[in-house]
Amino acid sequence: MREIQEVAASLGLKAEDIIPYGRYKAKVSIDVLKRANKKGKVILVTTINPTPGGEGKTTVTIGIAQALAKLGKKATLAIREPSIGPTMGIKGGGTGGGKSMVVPSDDINLHFNGDMHAVSMAHNLLAAMVDNHIYHGNEFNIDPRYVVWPHVVDMNDRSLRNIVIGLGSPRDGMPRQDRFSITAASEIMAILCLSKNMDELKKRLARIITSYSYNDKPITAGELNAVGAMAALLKDAINPNLVQTSEGVPALVHGGPFANIAHGTSSILAAMIGRGFADYFVTEAGFGSDLGAEKFINIVSRHGIKPDAIVLVVSIKALRWHGGGDISKKSIRAVKKGLKNLEKHVENISMFGIPFIVALNKFKGDGENEIKIVENFCMENDIPFAVAEPYEHGGEGCIELAGKLVDILNNRKAKLKYLYSLEAGVKEKIERIATSIYGAGRVVYSVAAEDDIRIIDKLELNELPICMAKTPYSLSDDPSLRGRPRNFKITIKEIRISAGAGFLVPITGKITTMPGLPKHPNAVKIDVDKRGRIIGI
Repeated sequence: MREIQEVAASLGLKAEDIIPYGRYKAKVSIDVLKRANKKGKVILVTTINPTPGGEGKTTVTIGIAQALAKLGKKATLAIREPSIGPTMGIKGGGTGGGKSMVVPSDDINLHFNGDMHAVSMAHNLLAAMVDNHIYHGNEFNIDPRYVVWPHVVDMNDRSLRNIVIGLGSPRDGMPRQDRFSITAASEIMAILCLSKNMDELKKRLARIITSYSYNDKPITAGELNAVGAMAALLKDAINPNLVQTSEGVPALVHGGPFANIAHGTSSILAAMIGRGFADYFVTEAGFGSDLGAEKFINIVSRHGIKPDAIVLVVSIKALRWHGGGDISKKSIRAVKKGLKNLEKHVENISMFGIPFIVALNKFKGDGENEIKIVENFCMENDIPFAVAEPYEHGGEGCIELAGKLVDILNNRKAKLKYLYSLEAGVKEKIERIATSIYGAGRVVYSVAAEDDIRIIDKLELNELPICMAKTPYSLSDDPSLRGRPRNFKITIKEIRISAGAGFLVPITGKITTMPGLPKHPNAVKIDVDKRGRIIGI
């Protein structure tokens, strides 16, 4: 690894622009935005509906940036900070793999520079102040039954989804039902990733709705005088983190919202710095076009970060899975059948008006005949196509993909189209996403969701964009429906208001904001060897 000062210098940053965290990590002061005068091309990487193990989208993102650097381009990238919960669960880390990683990967996958801790502490401080207010006289007449601000922890723990707090004596608080979410689902995480400076961060924090009074008045973090202390806890976390790829390309790793339960992209500040100091800026949106990419366009792009090109990552194993086959066994039939899922994601991206390319992330065990099926599909539909091998060959394995991307960026102009108008009604926006992007036949709302819509209308928050919470493994809200299901129904259980982040979160199907560990979690493989090195991530 290069010393972090050298990595910063290659991006055009001065020594005083960074706060080193040891030799290989640093925070970048957001004051550098005063000098971020480039208007680099923004490349967004997304995928089809993935298998539970992922399709290597982050690895491809890193590989593209490394390939652009090999082509003599000034490139950088931004990805999200991994959550410790999935690292200990099924995913096993989120820093790429093989010869396309961000490093030092163990540090990034675990505690990194403390951002996850800061978000958790700021969130839980507000939770504590709500209950403290109720205990000390309850000036705002908060109804304990309608405290909507949960606690968070950066770990998958299903036993915390529904809990009771305040048990014991009267001095221990008022007993009430509560819940935990994972830190990545915290509204504060979304606020951190959508704020452009500390002033905006504070304004957003102040708008957070924590609870409701007995006469249905929303009680905000601003009214509880929690904003200053929360901002103090987030003072360093707002600055993006600078590391490097395995080939020494500067990489910004900042923020970690999940795309299935939040908006799923790295911070706007990381994007502003990356785009402002490089000619090519590569970033990712979590999961498929139905989640991360849709939210990037309809939420993030409204804040000024608009893609110039999109890379749609596909893998043979995912196509086998969507075709009803075994992901580890070659099957021409399953791949052909699985193309229906790719077909829908191609249609989705075409709606956005952004030029795109399909990138097949090649894994060991992929059959050449299987790859040819995907290539022929793209040729028949006049879609640019490239095979990428970032894991095995690093930047060299993405040269063809990067070259075709440069050609697209030079010859095709993006004409971004939002999926819906913000002035549309809440149901109209939800149904536009469900029918156009997912392919649903209808949307049904629970009684609780109907009540939530009435509250949203009453609070005049109906012009906020939509951030759907949905399973990533299917276009529907049922993870067992693979391929391209049609005419299914989407069930909206409730709609949570994220007034500070500036969006509404409809909860669909059986999705939860607190994941659980699998039967055989990755945590059982992790250890520290005699030399102090972490193994198993």
